[in-house]
Amino acid sequence: MGPESAGALSIDSPRALARLITRVERGGSEAEAVMRQLGPRPLTGWTIGITGPPGSGKSTLVDRLTATARAEGLTVGIIAVDPSSPFSGGAILGDRVRMLGHSGDRGVFVRSMAARDNLGGLAPTSRDAARLLDAYGFDVVILETVGVGQSELDVVKVADTVAVVAVPGLGDAVQALKAGILEIADVFVVNMA
Repeated sequence: MGPESAGALSIDSPRALARLITRVERGGSEAEAVMRQLGPRPLTGWTIGITGPPGSGKSTLVDRLTATARAEGLTVGIIAVDPSSPFSGGAILGDRVRMLGHSGDRGVFVRSMAARDNLGGLAPTSRDAARLLDAYGFDVVILETVGVGQSELDVVKVADTVAVVAVPGLGDAVQALKAGILEIADVFVVNMA
């Protein structure tokens, strides 16, 4: 497998972690080898899922949560998922722009991922990347979904706590009754900004 070993992750090797996540994203036998080497170890960190409609302030909330966690001395690993173009397949991995204040902080790791053709709000390999962040030793792992609607619920399968970010005026009482995403929330964040 080379010098990057899933079994030998340490806080001093962010490049090795990035390479392992890249191997997992590429798929195939290399990805299987990384995850097999990681094994069925129990997760020890706290995984938070941040989801909500496009433009609701998810990235800004992730930035603020990260600052709060760092002020408490906790390390934070972030997977920020951005949408992919249905035409070119490319993605503007722009969520991290809202988190530039943490760029020199060795206690924060940010990885952007393209959703590709996945419709659940996360990238196909977000779950495995979150497991790698946990194995690396991050106290908090944050998964930020793409902007979602009523049925993109994959984050609930990965996160210990799910926060749904909403903005006022996106619907009436009937809309709220049928909005499946509201059923997965442990925390509601109403962003007034």
